[in-house]
Amino acid sequence: MLLQPLMMTDNPDGGDDASTLLKTRPKTKRPPLYKVLLLNDDYTPMEFVVHVLERFFGMTHAEAFEVMLTVHKKGVAVVGVFSHEIAETKVGQVMDFARRHQHPLQCTMEKED
Repeated sequence: MLLQPLMMTDNPDGGDDASTLLKTRPKTKRPPLYKVLLLNDDYTPMEFVVHVLERFFGMTHAEAFEVMLTVHKKGVAVVGVFSHEIAETKVGQVMDFARRHQHPLQCTMEKED
């Protein structure tokens, strides 16, 4: 007795229907991103803000200086966009660092639209 292999396009019901063998995968949704915001205050020295931006957000001195001026003039600036865990960590690092140096600098995060 000679067995004939069953092909992917062969339908045991006699029809030729390949679509029944294809499975669809649900699309995975990208996790939401969060903006990390630095808030202006009247007490934290500008040099300290520049240092924070260089240290925790990897900015060059020139980039950090520009962002610091934005915070100073507008009251707030987005300093980075990250996953929830990374944004939360950055906020914590900045707040701890400011507290240790006795500055009232505030850093928050909010979900990106």
